[in-house]
Amino acid sequence: MADNKKIKFDLRTYMMIIALVSIWIIFSFTTDGSFLTPRNISNLFRQSVFTSMLAIGMVMVIIMGHIDLSVGSIVGLAGGVVAILDVWQGMNPIVSIVITLLLGLILGLWNGWWAAYRKVPSFIVTLGGLLIFRGVLVGITRGTTIGPMSDLFYYLGKGYLSQEVGIIFAAVVGVFLVFVQWRSRKNRLKYNFDVLPLHLAILKIIFSVSLLVVFILVLNAYRGIPIPLLILTVFLAFFIFITNNTTFGRHIYAIGGNADAAKLSGIDIKKITLVVFMINGLMASIGGIFLTSRLNAASVAAGDGAELDAIAACVIGGASLSGGIGKVGGAVVGAIVMASLDNGMSLMNVENFWQSIIKGLILILAVWVDIYTKNKETA
Repeated sequence: MADNKKIKFDLRTYMMIIALVSIWIIFSFTTDGSFLTPRNISNLFRQSVFTSMLAIGMVMVIIMGHIDLSVGSIVGLAGGVVAILDVWQGMNPIVSIVITLLLGLILGLWNGWWAAYRKVPSFIVTLGGLLIFRGVLVGITRGTTIGPMSDLFYYLGKGYLSQEVGIIFAAVVGVFLVFVQWRSRKNRLKYNFDVLPLHLAILKIIFSVSLLVVFILVLNAYRGIPIPLLILTVFLAFFIFITNNTTFGRHIYAIGGNADAAKLSGIDIKKITLVVFMINGLMASIGGIFLTSRLNAASVAAGDGAELDAIAACVIGGASLSGGIGKVGGAVVGAIVMASLDNGMSLMNVENFWQSIIKGLILILAVWVDIYTKNKETA
């Protein structure tokens, strides 16, 4: 019985990575190899940063059993505010960024307060936020496009690390991966949990580090590691640690799994809910800054529909809309899957309406697989 559970866990954990690799192989053939060129891989990951930032915040909301439809409008409003401060007011870029991040926290606080302390369903609260924040954006920007941005924002959106720095970064991350995986193995052995045999554990570490080295070499073959991707990596590692290794993270899963049981165990559901929505607002504002930086301008259409991409990334990455299930890493993999589909179909000159149809079908398929897996496990 234990072996069966372990196999299911492994399949669930690595299924999206296998799907991602399959998508890359298919597009490599259908685009005559242009999909896997260093330049396109670099652009693909740089473009995926925006949705990944939103997915990191959104997946924690979904794990708790809530939803946030306002993140696209927060993205647009944050981008508009940072552009106004930078272009119209001539404010220091660092100060502009800090103010914009505070705005994201406040907007998340607004959503969280209504959902947690006034018991208004998060769907309704954030649907209202979608309309309110977009309306504020149109009002403060007067419906105009604001740009160009200052040099720091250009660097944030389109800058690259030098090849030498990229190699140093790869070495640091490689050592970190070895440390984390080895420490995880020791902890599991300490509490008599199942672990891979030693030789397989070593092979897993070697495989992980090898993938990292190949990835960095591919990026260095173009222009180096994109700055947005570097920053995303930091946020990804931070929130993986938060959700997997802290009491706060365990409380998020407990609330999503069974809110009544979580309340009886002494978890402050209202406070946790408020904080998670604030984090989501913060990540949306960061996404807005990166989007504005990449486009070198802010517009009233920025972030329109981005909430749907974020939700889809979370679901494709294994999160359950019923709550209690999901991973930050899985959400980012889901975002990369979506970016790969967009990128590959664009290289194939697939018309926009077909791209929407295909992504919609894949989303439905991902949800069906999740439901089918659950029903099979409970049967």
